[in-house]
Amino acid sequence: MIASETRPFRGSQPVPQEPEGRAPLSVHHAFVVHFRVNSDVAHGQVAGRVEHVVSGQAAHFSSVEELLAFMGQVLATVRGPPRRRV
Repeated sequence: MIASETRPFRGSQPVPQEPEGRAPLSVHHAFVVHFRVNSDVAHGQVAGRVEHVVSGQAAHFSSVEELLAFMGQVLATVRGPPRRRV
């Protein structure tokens, strides 16, 4: 999500998963990112652990570059369900 697309927290109200005109979200492309308490996300200083939801592949990272490299590597090898033709 791009910072300009963030929405205020809505409590228990669900956020639509597929806004009009956008590709659907897939669990095959989902990750859990756990940041260390001393991370400063606003300044790009991050460290923690990332796990791919479907495959369970996980890694520790100490920079945004390492986090994105792991995600890219996993997404390049993970196959999702067949795409629907429109």
